[in-house]
Amino acid sequence: MVEDKEYQNHPVFSELERLGSFYESLAHSTFGFATVGTRAICNIDTYVFSSIQGTLESIRTILQDGRINDAYALLRKYYDSAIINIYTHLYLQDNVSIQNFIVKQIDDWMQGKARLPEFRIMSPYIRNATSVAPITALLYADDRYKRLRERCNDHTHYNFYRNVLLNDNEIALPGRVKVLDQFSKDAHDVFTLHLAYMFFANGQYMMSSDYVDSLECGITPEADSQYWVAPFVQETFDDTVKKFRPDIAAAIKQHTFMRLA
Repeated sequence: MVEDKEYQNHPVFSELERLGSFYESLAHSTFGFATVGTRAICNIDTYVFSSIQGTLESIRTILQDGRINDAYALLRKYYDSAIINIYTHLYLQDNVSIQNFIVKQIDDWMQGKARLPEFRIMSPYIRNATSVAPITALLYADDRYKRLRERCNDHTHYNFYRNVLLNDNEIALPGRVKVLDQFSKDAHDVFTLHLAYMFFANGQYMMSSDYVDSLECGITPEADSQYWVAPFVQETFDDTVKKFRPDIAAAIKQHTFMRLA
């Protein structure tokens, strides 16, 4: 383990824990939403979100142990998971109909009969989707996601010798904290991309429980309460998206039907 106090006290550790808690809460709150276009009984994203929470927990543990190279390999997995989640939503929305109630590609993936397309196919599909075009244009206004992907690949494939050294937690390697600074930015960017697309493609996922709670208690829900966002969503939106990408936060608020403060 890297025992340097500046390293161990880096904000990235609490940030990863906070992002993990967000996905854990989202997994619970989305369980009751049906996934149209598949044979699934419960919402398929519930387990995607809980899996992502587990990945973020693993990243945090590995980073604390000083294995930055391995952590970047898992960050790439997190990025892939976000793209897969967005792609499956958009593909279902584009292909489900009365005549095509079960979307074969996604249902076969769920049943273990077929793989999803490769990243190089899913990513352009998302970027070409008209339903999320406004946020896509803003997310990809610069090359940050291209550079992020390259960093993840450099670490995964040992493209540079320095990446090898960043996995050895026993050597005195200068610049570890600066690498953590970059890692933190990269994690924020992946989260921002995922949350922004979810607001555009599945804004109902962000709904607070007030509306459903009222119905279950036999009480008439307050007007427009179905558009209220859950407190954990608002908190994470404020602490991450508003703080690090105010332009993305403004675009989400402008286009979403959900009521963000």
